[in-house]
Amino acid sequence: MPIVAIDARDAFDPQLRGWGRYVRELIDALPPRAGLEYRIIAEGGRGPEALFEQVGLPLRLRREQADLVHAPNCFLPLARPCMGIVTIHDLAFEVFPGDFSKRTGWKYRTFTRRAARSAQRVICVSGYTAADVVRRYDVDEARVRIIPNAPSLPIGDEPAPDDGPYLLAVGDLRPKKNLLRLVEAFRALRAEGLPHHLVLAGVDSGPEAERVQAAAGGEPVRLTGYLSDARLDALMRGADALVHPSLYEGFGLVIVEAMARGTPVAAARATALPETGGDAAEYFDPLDVGDIAAAIRRVVGDRARHAQLAQLGRARAATLSWTVSAALTAAVYEETLG
Repeated sequence: MPIVAIDARDAFDPQLRGWGRYVRELIDALPPRAGLEYRIIAEGGRGPEALFEQVGLPLRLRREQADLVHAPNCFLPLARPCMGIVTIHDLAFEVFPGDFSKRTGWKYRTFTRRAARSAQRVICVSGYTAADVVRRYDVDEARVRIIPNAPSLPIGDEPAPDDGPYLLAVGDLRPKKNLLRLVEAFRALRAEGLPHHLVLAGVDSGPEAERVQAAAGGEPVRLTGYLSDARLDALMRGADALVHPSLYEGFGLVIVEAMARGTPVAAARATALPETGGDAAEYFDPLDVGDIAAAIRRVVGDRARHAQLAQLGRARAATLSWTVSAALTAAVYEETLG
C-alpha cells in the first residue's frame, strides 16, 4: 500500500496562522482512499528548521518507507527518497523581501524555487499564485494544480463588541498588508462624520501602535494583538465591514472567513483577492487612499449594497469547502503515484 507522508508541523502550532490552518484543515478532511496510507509528521527535530526539512525529514521518510511526501508550505526536501508534492501559497517573499527577516527571506528564496522545480506536482491555492510560480520560477504548468482554500475559523457564539459600530481589518504593519493607508482613509471618513471606530486585529502595541496612532490623528483605532479563534470570530460577526487593503495575497483567506459570517467585504483590487472574492466584495485601488475611503463609504453608507454584499458573500463562501479541497488534494496524490 503506498504511503503518503505529510509534513504537518505547522498544524500543531499553538497560535495557528494561515499555513497552519491550511495543513490542519487538510489533514482533518483528507478522505480515506483505498490503497493509500497517510503518515502525519507532527514534530521536527532539534536545531534549525531547515536542517530538519532538508536532512532530518528525508531520513524520516526513508524509515517510514514513504512513497510520496507532501510539503504544505514550500519546504520540500530537495534530496529525498520518494516523490514529492509542494504547496505554494504565495511568493510574497520575492515581491516584498523587506517584510521578512534576513534569515527567513533567505530560506524562502533559496528553497522555494528549487522545491517548485524538483516537485512531481506543485499545488497552488489560486490561479494567481499558479501563474506567478510558472512565470517567476519557470515551472512547467502541466505539473501545477490549483486547489483553493476554504473557510476554517469556527463560527461560535461569543458576543461581539457592543461599544458602537466598527470596521475590522486583520493583519500586521508589514508594508504588504498596507494597513497604514487604511488608517489614513479611516481618518478621512471620520472627518466626514463616519460614526465607526476601526479595529486592527493582529497589530500589537509598542512601536507598531505609535505608527498607527500617528496615522490616525486621534481618531478611534483599537489594536488587539493576536486573538483566539473565538475572539476573532466574534469580531468578524460584529463588524459592519471587513476591509482588506493588502497589496499582495496568494489567496486572502480572511475575506472568505468574513463572507461566511455575512460580513460585507471591501478588498484591494490586487493579486489574488478579486479571484477569491469574485463578485461578492467591493474593490478599491489599494494605493489610493481616496479610493479606499470611497469603497468603505459604499459598503457602510448604502444599506441596500450592504445587504447585497452580505448575501453574495455567504453564497461565495459556501462554494468553498475543505471536504472538496482535501478530496482534490488526495486525487493529486493518486495521480502522482500513478
